[in-house]
Amino acid sequence: MTPTLLGIPWDASSSFQRGPALAPAAIRAALRSDSTNGWNEEPADARALLQDAGDLALPTDGPLPLEAITAGARALLETGAVPIFLGGDHAVTWPLVRAVRPRHERLTIFHLDAHPDLYDELDGRRDSHACPFARILEEGGANYLVQAGIRTLNAHQRDQARRFGVEMVTMRQGLEAMVTAARRLAGPVYLSVDLDALDPAFAPGLSHPEPGGLSTRELLTILQAIPKGRIVAADVVELNPMTDLRDLTARVAAKVIGEIVGRVG
Repeated sequence: MTPTLLGIPWDASSSFQRGPALAPAAIRAALRSDSTNGWNEEPADARALLQDAGDLALPTDGPLPLEAITAGARALLETGAVPIFLGGDHAVTWPLVRAVRPRHERLTIFHLDAHPDLYDELDGRRDSHACPFARILEEGGANYLVQAGIRTLNAHQRDQARRFGVEMVTMRQGLEAMVTAARRLAGPVYLSVDLDALDPAFAPGLSHPEPGGLSTRELLTILQAIPKGRIVAADVVELNPMTDLRDLTARVAAKVIGEIVGRVG
């Protein structure tokens, strides 16, 4: 199965700062840049292995276009591709999982993030980028959710994690615990990488930078611990090119995608 990019240029669910709708183009530019040769650490030529299905045509405002995103993702899945979705804010994970879930009797989500994104609602929106995993688990969109890198857990989200039976590995628990969680993943796995899992020193192009996060090397180590062949779909979300410096975060996103390609086949 061929890893294939699909851009989801949506950020109207963002609670603070828009800009992630511009991320698919920035990530593609970084992937194609002559500053690197595109090989991952597997080693394999990730750039040569990747196909590109372009971007979905989405509105720029209003409620989250659930049906349009789900339909676009479903169409790509029907080709037999392993999709790597380029967000967009994290709200897009909800409709993307809706497309992936019917194809698998059991589905585990592995979610890397500073934030649990388990709010029941935020600012009156149930489709906020702070809510996708509450919506997914309410709908039975996954059998199991494993979250790693979390460092902003409040009382409400702690209650939500208990309610839904989420396995959570916080930053305070350390890299070894996160690597162990990744190694234990049973397939099929939907991987969701919010780039603010990284410390802002490594990823300045974020709408919600949260100090105390992963280094780029630590994030790659976690990804490389996922058993090969388990990932059936992935997303990389929350890059904000409007706050990026010298495209550094876009380049990190490109590196992350290369390592995801290495775990697919």
